[in-house]
Amino acid sequence: MQNAAFESVFSAMDTCKRCFILTLALAFFLIFFENSGTTVFGFTEDNELTETMVEESLDHSPYFNTRQGKYDVEDVGDQDWLMVERNGNQFVVNGQPFYVNGFNTYWLMVFAADQSTRGKVSELFQQASSVGLTVCRTWAFNDGQWRALQKSPSVYDEEVFKALDFVVSEAKKYKIRLILSLVNNWDAYGGKAQYVKWGKAAGLNLTSDDEFFSHQTLRSYYKAHVKAVLNRVNTVTNITYKDDPTIFAWELMNEPRCTSDPSGDTLQSWIAEMAVYVKSLDAKHLVEIGLEGFYGPSAPARAQFNPNSYATQVGTDFVRNHQALGVDFASVHIYADSWISQTISDAHLQFTKSWMEAHIEDAEKYLGMPVIFSEFGVSTKDPGYNSSFRDTLISTVYKTLLNSTKKGGSGAGSLLWQLFPDGTDYMDDGYAIVLAKSPSTSNIISLHSTRLAIFNSMCSWKCRWGCKKKNALETFLYHDDL
Repeated sequence: MQNAAFESVFSAMDTCKRCFILTLALAFFLIFFENSGTTVFGFTEDNELTETMVEESLDHSPYFNTRQGKYDVEDVGDQDWLMVERNGNQFVVNGQPFYVNGFNTYWLMVFAADQSTRGKVSELFQQASSVGLTVCRTWAFNDGQWRALQKSPSVYDEEVFKALDFVVSEAKKYKIRLILSLVNNWDAYGGKAQYVKWGKAAGLNLTSDDEFFSHQTLRSYYKAHVKAVLNRVNTVTNITYKDDPTIFAWELMNEPRCTSDPSGDTLQSWIAEMAVYVKSLDAKHLVEIGLEGFYGPSAPARAQFNPNSYATQVGTDFVRNHQALGVDFASVHIYADSWISQTISDAHLQFTKSWMEAHIEDAEKYLGMPVIFSEFGVSTKDPGYNSSFRDTLISTVYKTLLNSTKKGGSGAGSLLWQLFPDGTDYMDDGYAIVLAKSPSTSNIISLHSTRLAIFNSMCSWKCRWGCKKKNALETFLYHDDL
């Protein structure tokens, strides 16, 4: 039976020259099940046992070692720590697929600026790596607030900048890549409102926070901040940010909205200018906008997928915005509990699935780019909330993405909102997930990471989508009942 197991694996991999690691892992996986007498593809044992067996098989692979608490991050040398790139509607690293299972923790820079809380940054990255998470989205801004990075236009607190240096260097240590957002639409951490305050203090006649997008002086303030961050030389690693593969992408703004111009023209103009500007400074890194994903005037037939009628009036336009030159991939957020109703119901799950499928389809048909669902979650403060519902919601997001992955679609990954280490409850907005306190959620995240890690190692991008033979691994990768 062992020979048969090996033959089945190698037969399916004949056309894939880069699948050696996967072949070993899958061979051990099949042999383990055959020797134990467990039914592999019926999954007759419970989910926990299945996960344990898969983890034991993956421990034989040099790139997967779940027992060490990380996916052997120490074994990936700098020569393998390369820039994430885009190939059509997929992310790739060194020609290999790179599907994302990640998370948000927005406050890392502020915590790193205080020696008493800096350890929480390392703790978070260690815990995230222990469940195979590979990308973190966080703020590279704090404008005019407590512990501000930018105290006034182009005036920076060097100690806070050093804190951001630490965050980037620590992420690299755990082989976690960062999406760095450059400004906030909302007032938290300053946002566009702070830029308007600075403009008023300089004597500008400004009447709306949305003039952040249109006034040339405020645009110049933002560009100066972008330049300062991208050209920053990390004081820990001595690597310039724009040259550092640790940075996955630049995000123009967290959740941009321009309600003063529902046509979308004002925001479109800002996106077009800023995406090209970022690329002029840094042609190596990917760029995304930071949108929530609402459909606007350019796609009236898609408005049916918006969570409510107000979503069409906030000045954003998912398809049109992402057609701007310099934008590499699409971003979408998912908050059924904020957009539809706060009370938990199955309607949240139905919306999540249809919302995701619509954006994956548009990313494939009209944009030709990957899409990341860069914020999603559910609040413990919602009426009717329970941890089982949160697990179901997360599973719904993961399964919808896997349905795209197996077809070579644009569904490129997701980022939980949000992951916290223990002892930071006072920062919780209701959405925080503390892995140590949420074993069932942790298991779901870990299993999805394992699926993606195996898939990312299968073979090169071109080879994967040219392979016609189906193999045993696909049952593990896409089986709904795991």
